[in-house]
Amino acid sequence: MAEAAGSGGRFWKRHIVRQLQLRDRAQSGRFLDVVQAYTRLLEKSSLMVHFSEKLEAESFDRQAPRPGQDTCGSVPEPGPGSAEGLQTLKRKYQRQIAEVKDASGELAYRIIELSKLLKAKECELQEQKTRLGSLSGRLAELEAEQQQLAGRAGDLGCGNAARKAEYDALRERYRLQEAELRQAAERGEELLQSLVRKKKEAAEHQNEKNERVKQARLCRELKKATKRTVSIDVEADEGKPAEVNVPVSELAELEGCKKLWKRPFRSASATSVTLARCMGVFKGLLDFRLKRGNSIGSESEVHYRSLPICLVTCLPSRVSDVQEAHSSEVNAVKFGPSSGVLATGGADKLIRLWNVAGGRLKDMQTLEGANGTITSIEFDPSGHQILAASYNKAVHLWHIRDCKSKETLTGHADKVTAAKFRSTRHQAVTGSRDRTVKEWDLCKGACYRTINVFSYCNDVVCCDNVIMSGHHDKKIRFWDSRGARCTEVIPVEGQVTSLHISQDQMHLLSCSRDNTLKVIDLKMNNVRQVFQADGFKCGSDWTKAIFSPDKSYALVGSSNGSLYLWNMESGKLETVLSGEHRASVNAVAWCFSGQYVVSVDQGRKVVLWR
Repeated sequence: MAEAAGSGGRFWKRHIVRQLQLRDRAQSGRFLDVVQAYTRLLEKSSLMVHFSEKLEAESFDRQAPRPGQDTCGSVPEPGPGSAEGLQTLKRKYQRQIAEVKDASGELAYRIIELSKLLKAKECELQEQKTRLGSLSGRLAELEAEQQQLAGRAGDLGCGNAARKAEYDALRERYRLQEAELRQAAERGEELLQSLVRKKKEAAEHQNEKNERVKQARLCRELKKATKRTVSIDVEADEGKPAEVNVPVSELAELEGCKKLWKRPFRSASATSVTLARCMGVFKGLLDFRLKRGNSIGSESEVHYRSLPICLVTCLPSRVSDVQEAHSSEVNAVKFGPSSGVLATGGADKLIRLWNVAGGRLKDMQTLEGANGTITSIEFDPSGHQILAASYNKAVHLWHIRDCKSKETLTGHADKVTAAKFRSTRHQAVTGSRDRTVKEWDLCKGACYRTINVFSYCNDVVCCDNVIMSGHHDKKIRFWDSRGARCTEVIPVEGQVTSLHISQDQMHLLSCSRDNTLKVIDLKMNNVRQVFQADGFKCGSDWTKAIFSPDKSYALVGSSNGSLYLWNMESGKLETVLSGEHRASVNAVAWCFSGQYVVSVDQGRKVVLWR
């Protein structure tokens, strides 16, 4: 590298010297004619001087006396020929002298001009020499800098070679690790599918086992019932069928399977007549107690506490407390069955529990473990567990007391937008943007039924054996969970963002992106009321609207931060609560006692109204 730099320096030096020589030749060629003319002029001038001196000498010789001639005598008169020749020669010489003087003047003028031009060229040459000196110094500096840069370039080249070797090694490691990750992902997918398959098989096996236990228990109860005496009153009219009179106390004993009937038979023939009716009665009583996924007499079945009943709802009128609940927007809010516990979930992947007492919100605990934005929150009827849907394609189940995730339900292929408990805490229904609704056995953590619902599902609610789902294609669909078939479709004018069913399960409230709320009569399956107001605008695809606990009002939040409250009886706008939220309200909740209302927005606020 140093030799290359030295050869490059010598090349530049030779190039500059060559350019200077070319410039010297060009500038010297400009003065070559002048110098030659000046030389010829000097030669002519010297010749003229020599010729003038010669003429003067000849004239002097002619005028001088010849030897032997008497100088004291009179001067002889010259002949006429010699005088005229002298005059002619004089005029000739004078003419030549005048021409020479004119030529000398012109040459002198040219000499002066050329002298000035020569001085100018000398000045320019001096400037060029000065500039050449400065350029030579600059060239030396640049050569030194070039050598330094060449050294740095060599160092950088070595460093780049080392970096390239490291990069190639890292790239090879990345390729190997990517292959390992792909294999691990494939193994994980296989394990997940195997786990889901095993859970499904276990659920089917458990269901079959429960069915066998149910059938065996039913057979035992029927055998016991056929051995018991039943009081039958036979009317005098033979054409009138006999009826079985079963007291209420004995029905309770039959449900508990702990006491035996002690009524004696009065007629054996009557038993054979009413046996089919007795079997129907027993089967109905036992099916009434049967819960999906559990045996009939399961000792582990939890008896739920009774939910508070709201007789009169208090209209919210003022702000009681304001809290900044999450580090990002809040998407879901729900009161517990006791009305003293509030849960909020947001985009920070956390669920926070609040104690509501004395019109204040007090932070209780935080539930962690979700890997995506929380979209829906639901308490089980006992208030001990929380079910939450999230954007990481999963549903999480927490125990409130130990703050640990009990179960993670996976199986959806896209964001889970809704998760609700069924009639017990052992079953749940979820809706997702993968166009499916899934039913889950929470005891086994397995999905036992998947319903394809044709469109993005934004919310679901459950009522006995009916599942209602709201969709992105502006339709509300009703599904028979026993046969997984669609029984009713109600079209609306906008994308459905939420569904809420009244406590008496008689009416369904829907919120849609056409900025309206619709009340659907579940007996007639038609739209009974439509609520809309100036200023109300549905702010997102997950805006939630709710009934009041006594079904007297419908409440929803707007994109302008206000809460709109309609009267169900009159169908008119009752009030508008505004002034606290500065962002779009995503969800609202009304406690079961009817005393408090909570609203959450995209600006991380939780507002308690009373």
